[in-house]
Amino acid sequence: MNTTSLKSDKVINDLLPKKFGIYGKLWVAGLSVICLIGAYAYFLQLKNGLVVTAMGDYVSWGIYISNFVFFVAISLVGSLITAIFRLADIQWSTPITRIAEIIAVSAILFASLIIIVDMGRPERLVNLALHPRMQSPIMWDVIVISTYFVISILLLYLPLLPDLKIMIRQSNPDTQWMNKIYKFMGSFWKGTDEQKKINNHSIVVLSIMIIPVAFCIHTVTSWLFATTYRPGWDSTNFGAYFVTGAFLVGAGGVVVAMFIFRKVYHLESYITDLHFDRMGKAVVLLAFLYLYFNVNEYLVPAFKMKKPEAAHLTQLFAGEFAIMFWFAIIVGMLLPILILITKAGRKPTMVFIAGVMVVVGAWFKRYLIVTPTLLHPFLPMSDTAENFKHYFPSWQEWAIAMGSLSGAMLIITLFARIFPIIPIHETLSGQDENTESLI
Repeated sequence: MNTTSLKSDKVINDLLPKKFGIYGKLWVAGLSVICLIGAYAYFLQLKNGLVVTAMGDYVSWGIYISNFVFFVAISLVGSLITAIFRLADIQWSTPITRIAEIIAVSAILFASLIIIVDMGRPERLVNLALHPRMQSPIMWDVIVISTYFVISILLLYLPLLPDLKIMIRQSNPDTQWMNKIYKFMGSFWKGTDEQKKINNHSIVVLSIMIIPVAFCIHTVTSWLFATTYRPGWDSTNFGAYFVTGAFLVGAGGVVVAMFIFRKVYHLESYITDLHFDRMGKAVVLLAFLYLYFNVNEYLVPAFKMKKPEAAHLTQLFAGEFAIMFWFAIIVGMLLPILILITKAGRKPTMVFIAGVMVVVGAWFKRYLIVTPTLLHPFLPMSDTAENFKHYFPSWQEWAIAMGSLSGAMLIITLFARIFPIIPIHETLSGQDENTESLI
């Protein structure tokens, strides 16, 4: 057996899916329990109606739409890493492309589901097909989300085809159910030159298509807010503000997943310090960009201080939401910049910490985009019940929101159990052109 074959065998063995250990099983069990609690809470909501939530006449969106915007934001990482990096022929990104794509697919799936939860009456979803209104930004959002989801699924599946053939050849009698999945999904793949040519061309076309769709998905989502006449949303800056924030939280989510997969599956030889260094630089750039749009978003209305805007900004800067606001700004942007701007701060552990800060800060930032604005309409509240002047999610809302977040992580976890989280075929091809015969 030659050196190339030995090297190829090692790569395949290193990257094939591994069984869960005790901590992995506990992790899956914990996520499953949270999902079940969320499903029970949704059952109660279906049974009793939206009265089980803390939403009312003014805060009619709340934590559900905060989660929706968060999911849409983090899903954009698929287009950043899979499409932009691939088209730019950035070779070092190969080990993280599949991580980015499964994050994108799971996030956009739960973004769609949380909208249905927010509707209260899920059967009304049929009206979008029966009575579409193209002048409505909500309809635009449905179209771009559906398109983005389909393209993301294809960008996850097509590069997986050569890996499926490898896994079929490596089939294990102990995992018959997984072998059936591999054969169902990839038995038609023979690895011929024609198939490879069609597959590569399709991936390039999809990578080009997903970039404008990715920009549209978050721009249209921002228009849902900007076209609603409320203090804090009456802004022409919202499109760029949302897109830059989405790329930031997406990059933060990827570095968190990179670190966890690297530790759990011992992938230090494939997800190296160089990957963390370069992703750290990307996060710094995006954090600076998003910070600029935040300054722009708040400085102009703060300078003019029109009465409705003044009440909204005062509550953000020094009022009821001040702690959350400054936490989102400092922890979600400023501290990650200070950590990652130095070379020492771009080591794996520090990048992971900064990534967690970005993701957590981003979730609170989405909550702040939704709730404080709804509590400050242009027409002042009068003759209103006291509970309508404040909003704190009910336990059902928290359970459904946490269940959706756990569901997205559960999909990513189970995907990594069934399929290689790092592309085997692309890794082999990048290491040695002679390995083409194996696939």
